[in-house]
Amino acid sequence: MSTILISGAGRGLGLELSRQYAAERWRVIGTVRSAGAKLPPGVERHIADVTDVKQVAALARALRGMALDVLFCNAGISGKRGMALGSFDYESWQEVFRVNVLGAAALAEALVDNVAASERKVIAMMSSRLGSIAEAGGVTLPYATSKAALNMLVKGLAATLAGRGIIVVALSPGWVRTDMGGAGAPLAPETSVAGVRRVIDGLTAAHSGRFFSHDGSTIPW
Repeated sequence: MSTILISGAGRGLGLELSRQYAAERWRVIGTVRSAGAKLPPGVERHIADVTDVKQVAALARALRGMALDVLFCNAGISGKRGMALGSFDYESWQEVFRVNVLGAAALAEALVDNVAASERKVIAMMSSRLGSIAEAGGVTLPYATSKAALNMLVKGLAATLAGRGIIVVALSPGWVRTDMGGAGAPLAPETSVAGVRRVIDGLTAAHSGRFFSHDGSTIPW
């Protein structure tokens, strides 16, 4: 049985990822920030706020010796929307970076040995097309800059971990109808996640350090 750990598994894309992988009879470990978060049947719950290094360390201790075929760093926040030059909220911006970048880095650092012990050896990080510098336009800067930084983390980890056979990729789910994406988004969570899963299933060592859309196409950095 393959094993996946999904951070931020209690809502949005994390919840749908948990549901679909559990339906495929994977062992699914979901991290949430509170005990009240609901997870699909069969998903193992662990309380871990990715911005709390002590909680991340406790998670690593609880999973010591467990092989993780896929570590999916999914937890993320959008922060305040509509921030423009002259109205930056730096506290909100810092919180977005703490969750979206440092939280993913903390999970990868804490659980890299678990991934290395598995057969698939994949670290997937939920990015966004808004993090593409090549395609950047008039976007909400805190979220976009956090995802651009996350993409750099992916490139750095891919190079660092190549010798251990670990594949590290950035994935964009597209514009999805979640609390973050809004009701007007064109993609259903089920469709987006099914595509993301297909991308993960097809990964090889040659794909490490790359940025993929949910439809399998490559996104420019």
